[in-house]
Amino acid sequence: MAETFLKRATKTPETETASAQKVAGDMLAAIQAEGEAAVRRFSKELDGWSGDILMSPAQIEAAVREVPAGIRADIDFAVKQITAFAVAQRRSIEEFSVELHPGVIAGQRVIPVNVVGCYAPAGRYAHVASAYMTVATAKAAGVKTVVAASSPYRGGGMHPYVLYAFQAAGADVILTLGGVQAIASLAYGLFSGRKADVVVGPGNKFVAEAKRMLFGQVGIDVFAGPSEVAVIADDSADPAIVASDLVGQAEHGHESPAWLFTTSRPLAEEVMRLMPGLIEALPPIARDAAGCAWRDYGEVILCDTREELAAVSDRYASEHLEVHARDLDWWLANLTCYGSLFLGEETTVAYGDKASGTNHVLPTKGASRYSGGLSVHKFVKTLTWQRMTREASRDIGLVSARISRIEGMEGHARTSDDRMLKYYPGQSFDLGERVTV
Repeated sequence: MAETFLKRATKTPETETASAQKVAGDMLAAIQAEGEAAVRRFSKELDGWSGDILMSPAQIEAAVREVPAGIRADIDFAVKQITAFAVAQRRSIEEFSVELHPGVIAGQRVIPVNVVGCYAPAGRYAHVASAYMTVATAKAAGVKTVVAASSPYRGGGMHPYVLYAFQAAGADVILTLGGVQAIASLAYGLFSGRKADVVVGPGNKFVAEAKRMLFGQVGIDVFAGPSEVAVIADDSADPAIVASDLVGQAEHGHESPAWLFTTSRPLAEEVMRLMPGLIEALPPIARDAAGCAWRDYGEVILCDTREELAAVSDRYASEHLEVHARDLDWWLANLTCYGSLFLGEETTVAYGDKASGTNHVLPTKGASRYSGGLSVHKFVKTLTWQRMTREASRDIGLVSARISRIEGMEGHARTSDDRMLKYYPGQSFDLGERVTV
């Protein structure tokens, strides 16, 4: 494979993992030991917040009244889009029953979990979209109780736009909490009295590590890392649009990789020329984040063929993947590892991040090799059931007994034996050779 790095990253997202694990672990241990008192202490120390954590309906209504009508309309539109896509996903998962053998009926039920915790960060940015992405999807899945949490915003209460997004999407309980303490509170049922079965939502490296450590006690969406974007481009792509899209995602944070995979050296060189100016034109917070991200994590790889580009892209398995190239159907058919795919110049990651309808909580750090993003599937359980006639119990029981005994599991086999004795007294069956050791 002809693969040339025109720009190579000097860091990887794993660079900061160890310190984040220690911080998150220490905080979780304190919260498990001290409960709500520890959460209140961390909230005051880390976010400067000592006000109410559990928001009352009156507090919620007072805050959302201040949200301008135009912003409400935009959030309502986005909620409608996310809900429509999630409802379509839910309808794609069907309950069924099937007769596998005469008298053997087996089936599948699709049942939502009971409680979901949804987190939307509000540190560097107020993640309004994360609020409705998570809550609306859980509600579309049929979850009865959604407990939502978001950070105090810059020393005050919850950002009113985030709060409105939670409310518009259907959150049942809302907590003013951020970071590890929010994730722990959702998992342990602090303040709400409702332990989450699943906790979802993006966050910084400390939030990601807290979710990783709590996995098993609760379900989580993905093992999340810094946001990633990759762009596949051939010589038909517009370098200005490609560079704009790379910068647009790099502003997520200092550790957010932005990758360009291309068959065109002139396009690659022009994109690299444009990047510094586009970053410099951002406002200070975004400029700082995007500048560090591109400097330390940005990569540009030049390949000879589209087949090589597809192989490189699948190896990187990026969270967001844009294709600015000819024959979009070929790319849709051949790419296999990505969190969400954006085909053609007319769409962009930001559309999916905010309002097009697909979910923006997506796998990072190569996890799209084996996992998709947040969907209604995360909030439902596909549970199996079966029933049998006595004749079917005989047919299945004889095979089960013999297999159990060749495995050495006599107790399993005897559950079949006992049924044969009860249902067919006096009859002789081949139930296998009894286990004696």
